[in-house]
Amino acid sequence: MKRALFPGSFDPITLGHYDIIERAITLFDEVIVAIGVNSDKKYMFPLEQRMDFIREAFKDEPRIKVMSYKGLTVDFCKELDIKFILRGLRNPADFEFEKAIAHTNRDLAPIETVFLLTAAKTSYIASSIVRDVIRNNGDYTKLVPKSVRIKQ
Repeated sequence: MKRALFPGSFDPITLGHYDIIERAITLFDEVIVAIGVNSDKKYMFPLEQRMDFIREAFKDEPRIKVMSYKGLTVDFCKELDIKFILRGLRNPADFEFEKAIAHTNRDLAPIETVFLLTAAKTSYIASSIVRDVIRNNGDYTKLVPKSVRIKQ
């Protein structure tokens, strides 16, 4: 069984993330969306709410799982016996950043990183932009799956 881990903070999940996950499930038997927990980072949404946003978005797809983890992504992959890390690329800056992480991960464990380019229609969307729109009472609904609904 080919399984991939899609790590991130997903604060919140965006249509860009959604697109990557939806396309990845055609390549892998199972995709685990893994929310990394970093105690030094301030999140807009609590962990359980971020997990619920993702679960609800993919409630009809049993091959997509949602988990959280602490520590190195490669250690979590080894713990779950996962051979592939999935990453989305929006632009050349993403590629340069992700390439360095992929090389480091491969040095640490026999795990391959698979890159998928975001769809052109979602390539401008970043969680940080979504959070800024939400903070300023803008219409964030065009940037996230329907499962991300915030009571304001």
